[in-house]
Amino acid sequence: MSESLRRLEDIIAQLRSPAGCPWDREQTHESLRMALLEECYEVVEAINRADDANLCEELGDLLLLVMMHAQIGSERGAFQFEEVARGICEKLIRRHPHVFGDAKGGDTTAAVLRQWEQIKRVEKGGASSVLTSISSALPALMRAQLVQKKVSRVGFDWQKTEDVFNKIEEEIREFQDALISKDRTEIEQEAGDVLFSLVNLLRKLQIDSETALNRSTMKFAARFQALETHLEKLGRRVEDCSECELNEIWNSLKLGEV
Repeated sequence: MSESLRRLEDIIAQLRSPAGCPWDREQTHESLRMALLEECYEVVEAINRADDANLCEELGDLLLLVMMHAQIGSERGAFQFEEVARGICEKLIRRHPHVFGDAKGGDTTAAVLRQWEQIKRVEKGGASSVLTSISSALPALMRAQLVQKKVSRVGFDWQKTEDVFNKIEEEIREFQDALISKDRTEIEQEAGDVLFSLVNLLRKLQIDSETALNRSTMKFAARFQALETHLEKLGRRVEDCSECELNEIWNSLKLGEV
């Protein structure tokens, strides 16, 4: 273990000790769940901004939480950080036999992914489904994309992008029929099918759904804030304007005229 990792491990152990920090001593695996998610998203945000300095800092915050969980595990007699590190090292070696062994067939990314899934299923005791390991706690778009990637790796996939477009059009028609029926359960189901099909199309185009939606949301939010600022200069508010006025200003903002 490097000197810096040992120092971090010692610092966390001291923070968790009777003479340490009250807040740190109170933490559990459960209490740190949300913090772990928040730090993961902050890492992603730093990557999105291409901010290396912030990425380095956020990776440190994420490492802190990994080490905190390892320390709590050690205190419970469940596992130690050394076991965490050894486990991932052994897993990487097992799942890359084309690099660390003499296995053949790892000459393309697709072949490597298929091999990874096959080895993983054996490790999990021959799990009956390639989807068994997918967490139900994932955000919906991310989970949909991961499910689609997993089944694609075993050959269950559309061959042509045009086929996915046709599927989307089919799902939209079914959604329109559901709207006519006014059955809320059916409407929700068909709306979900439309979203699932759109995620599939983006996956085929090698576009990350979460990233695409987040960028569109950010663009919309920035434009709406510009709309609010423009109206504020005129001494008006959004709720004071008609739909026609708002559309006119919105379109002008899109064109950069306001």
